[in-house]
Amino acid sequence: MASMRTRIVLILLAAAVAGLAQQSYDLVVYGGTAGGVMTAVAGARQGLRTVLIEPRAHVGGMATGGLSRTDVGRREVIGGLALEFYMRIGERYEMHRFLHEMGWQYEPRVGESVMREMLKNAGVDVVFNRRLREKTGVVKQGNTVTGIVMQNGETYRGKVFADCTYEGDLMAQAKVTYTYGRESVAQYGESLAGIRERTPYHQFQVDIPARDAQGNLLPEITTEPRGVAGAADHRIQAYNFRLITTNNPAIRRPWPKPANYDAKRYELLARMVVAMQAKLGRAQILNEVTQLAEIPNRKADFNNSGAFSTDYIGKNYDYPDGSYAVRERIWQEHIDYVKGYFYFLANDPRVPAALQREVRQWGLAKDEFEDTDNWPHQLYIREARRMVGEYVLVQKDMQTDLMKPDVIGMGSYNSDSHNVRRFVNEKGFAENEGDMQVAVKPYQIPYRMLLPKRAEAANLLVPVCFSASHVAYSSARMEPQYMILGHAAGVAASLAVRAAKPVQDISVSDLQKTLKTQGAVFEYAPNQQQNALGILHRLLSKPGPRDIDW
Repeated sequence: MASMRTRIVLILLAAAVAGLAQQSYDLVVYGGTAGGVMTAVAGARQGLRTVLIEPRAHVGGMATGGLSRTDVGRREVIGGLALEFYMRIGERYEMHRFLHEMGWQYEPRVGESVMREMLKNAGVDVVFNRRLREKTGVVKQGNTVTGIVMQNGETYRGKVFADCTYEGDLMAQAKVTYTYGRESVAQYGESLAGIRERTPYHQFQVDIPARDAQGNLLPEITTEPRGVAGAADHRIQAYNFRLITTNNPAIRRPWPKPANYDAKRYELLARMVVAMQAKLGRAQILNEVTQLAEIPNRKADFNNSGAFSTDYIGKNYDYPDGSYAVRERIWQEHIDYVKGYFYFLANDPRVPAALQREVRQWGLAKDEFEDTDNWPHQLYIREARRMVGEYVLVQKDMQTDLMKPDVIGMGSYNSDSHNVRRFVNEKGFAENEGDMQVAVKPYQIPYRMLLPKRAEAANLLVPVCFSASHVAYSSARMEPQYMILGHAAGVAASLAVRAAKPVQDISVSDLQKTLKTQGAVFEYAPNQQQNALGILHRLLSKPGPRDIDW
């Protein structure tokens, strides 16, 4: 009898596993970035059976992973689900007390809580800790993606798929054309493209020899020459971690010391802070060696600032096309570098005492990222793969050719690319190369840049590794824009499913009409965001299990 019961239990377990192993949805979203969250929410609110699959354990990507000082650009261009997210943040902080509705700067735990609430209310199935099977994770029939397979063998089938990862692994495995690195000036006629001449921002303000007295190259400097200005390469703008810190002793954790800490790797930093003290006639302040942006409850978002900072320059070239193992190694190297950076500033005797005292007033916030030892759960992958799709967004689209017939949203943040390398210049001094901080005009974002070439994938949308040059990506890569693109992708998926058409053939006018009724902004004008807010308030006031019944 016991043996019979055992066999029945095993049969039931096998049936349960088989049911889990292959699941079908209308919309399968891979990647729980902010863009992925909004793609899933938008699709589900349109009535699609939707699943969001996240390779790690959190949703929101950088929007909940340390980037809490939102890169808004012109606030008037942000609408739709992105605006709803920031409005919900504002409600959590009771911003109405200050005659304001938006919460542009917030604690990561609050941001993720809001995103999880939006997903739950929309009825999205969320699956954590599932990563695409390496190399063989995408199943296609012709130009149609039919399913994606996880490392544990689970298969998710769908009518439409969206790759919302920072890396673009689904897109790449689907054999969609992509690139990474920097195009040449000649490729798209972009004056900002390719290798850069000396730029003023995040640059050395004092001349520091790249070699020591014995002629040895200092750490964190490459021997590569500058190269020809405007030439293409595959170098990637620097990554870092956006730390959430506090100066509140009750929740402040001292700067951790990495296991492999070696003060010698920060020799260039030591020489820089000493030289800057001589130049300025005072020690540098904290905000000159890291960008400090205050967020609620005595916390701050720490970003890079200056020539030698939290940006780990030149150490991510293998990331875009790297194996999972290579990426994990690069991820850990960035943790070690950034931990060591702050430990050095807080403890090394060569750091001016005034700066050291200020650094020690801050530390990691104990109530953030509690399951990752108070360290951000997301590496700031500013750029990895970029699709080459139906339309490639380029420099002119942000400066002169601003209007698009298939507009789905707007961008406005300046072209912002971080340095890609640190080398020995012609005079023998350390110099950074690759920084780009150039103003743009508020510009319309076309639907076409979410689309792979028709022959390559007919049911795939790419709202994060979208089709753009390096120059254009450096502006449109901001988290509000990822959310705007995700919103459009979710609605587009619903139109494709209902019409049984490729994503390239949906009615763009229907897409635009729907987005407008949901508060999307297509024109730059102060009243446009007020109009969007009015729409969102009306939608939020509607009853229903999905919170907003679209």
